[in-house]
Amino acid sequence: MILIEKTGVMNFEGALRGARNPMNSWARSDSKYDGKGRYVLGPNDLDLAKRLCKAGSDHRKFIRQIIVSVDITAPLYWWKEFDTYKVGTVANSTSTMHKIHAKPFEHADFSCEKLSKSAMEAFTAYMEFLELKRRHFVETKDKADWDDIIQLLPSSYNQKRTVTMNYENLLNMYFARRNHKLSEWREYCDWILTLPYTKDLFLDESENGDDQF
Repeated sequence: MILIEKTGVMNFEGALRGARNPMNSWARSDSKYDGKGRYVLGPNDLDLAKRLCKAGSDHRKFIRQIIVSVDITAPLYWWKEFDTYKVGTVANSTSTMHKIHAKPFEHADFSCEKLSKSAMEAFTAYMEFLELKRRHFVETKDKADWDDIIQLLPSSYNQKRTVTMNYENLLNMYFARRNHKLSEWREYCDWILTLPYTKDLFLDESENGDDQF
C-alpha cells in the first residue's frame, strides 16, 4: 500500500520568472493568482514552459525550482527503491529506532494486503511473535528483545516520511517507474500527474499522451 497526503506545490511564480531571465522577456508573463491563491499559468507562460521542457534538461532548469512537499506512507521495500533518487530530495521519516516499540504491532502497520491465505496465516504468526518481543521489551527493557525486533522487522513494514523534492525529480521518477511491477510505484506516478501542470510539462500532445519531452 501507499498513502500520499498533505501535498504542497510551491514557487511556480519564481520558477517562471527565472525562466524568462535569459531573454529578458518578463513583460510577456501573463500568469496570476486566482481567488483561491493558486498560481495560474497564462497562455504565454505555459507555452514557454512547454517549449523549454521539450528542448531538454539543459533548458528546463526552471522546473528544478518548482518544489513539492508531501507526506508518504509506504512499505520499506518501496522506500528502498525511492532512496535511489537522492539528488534534490530530502526526507524526514518516523523513527524505527526510537518508536518501533511504542505501540502494538497490527496488520495495518504492514503492506500485506496481497498475501495469499496461507501466506497471511504465516505472516500473522510472525507478527504475533514480533508483538511478543515488543511487549517483553516494554516490560523489561532487555535490549536483546529490541535487537530481535529490528532485525526481524519485515520489508513490508510501513514507514511515513515527509519528502521535499522538485519537478525534475518527479519527471525522472515518472518515466522510470510508471510501468513498474510494484503497484505502489504506479499509484505514485498517477499522483504525479495530478500535480499542477505536470501533464502539460511532462507529456507530449500525441494521441496516447505518454511520450517524454
